[in-house]
Amino acid sequence: MRSLAERPEDVPSVFAERFNSGDLEALAEVYEDGAAFVPTPGTALTGEAALAANADFVGLGLPIAVEPRHVYATDDLALLVVDWVIDGVGPDGVRTHIEGTATDVARRGADGRWRYIIDNPFGTARGDTDAPSSK
Repeated sequence: MRSLAERPEDVPSVFAERFNSGDLEALAEVYEDGAAFVPTPGTALTGEAALAANADFVGLGLPIAVEPRHVYATDDLALLVVDWVIDGVGPDGVRTHIEGTATDVARRGADGRWRYIIDNPFGTARGDTDAPSSK
């Protein structure tokens, strides 16, 4: 098993490593059970629906680059503000550019590792995004 984040500021890089591997099972380990994923502003998903929506992003076949901007932690909770971009020509030959500033919440589990409890990649965005649609 690959390592998980030991510090809250490590969660984005662990996420990116697993996202870029294309291994959806490994990516799911970066989330707590019952975590919320917000694939488009105003739409929070959990469970299988969240996994499917995240798979749409991974399915683009392009790497994600992340740059944590702010990490605020207290006790076992952390707020992360992370700039990210998915950019390139996918396996289908289509150029894709999606970027955002995430506002995420991570929590330290009983094992001492940090995982997302809320993954909101488009942060405070109000309207339509270029997010892939959930299948």
